[in-house]
Amino acid sequence: MFLVESNAAGYAGGDERLWSSESDGSTTIRFSRELWSSHDNFFGGEPYGGRTVVFFNDRPVWMMVYYGWVAEQADPDQTYRVLRKALMHMPGDAPYRGPERYGEGALIYSNKWDGAIQRFSGDEEIHEGERLVYRATYLGGLVDSRRGA
Repeated sequence: MFLVESNAAGYAGGDERLWSSESDGSTTIRFSRELWSSHDNFFGGEPYGGRTVVFFNDRPVWMMVYYGWVAEQADPDQTYRVLRKALMHMPGDAPYRGPERYGEGALIYSNKWDGAIQRFSGDEEIHEGERLVYRATYLGGLVDSRRGA
């Protein structure tokens, strides 16, 4: 599935040599395969926010917006390393962020979502024991599928 491939080649994959720095201070990660393409554009550091847009034949068909942060007392490098690993396990039947649960050492990633690919929202968190060290919210779905506005 294109969204899973795009995610693995993007932030989750971590190859920053392929990322573009934009004049507005944001970063863009582009991916394409045949008639499909995507761009993930985000601001951050810490906290961060952004959007991912998927195009088919150069027409936008799907998007997701997201915003997240790491708690002040937590190590952002360690937290984002676990986040990237969790995102590499994106479920094909819910290709929004990571799996329902992923653990590495003391850090446990969890993801809860509602909806389907057409329209969805969710929250992901990373806990170290009982302590919340990371949280992000996301939502999205199909775009430009009928007339409006």
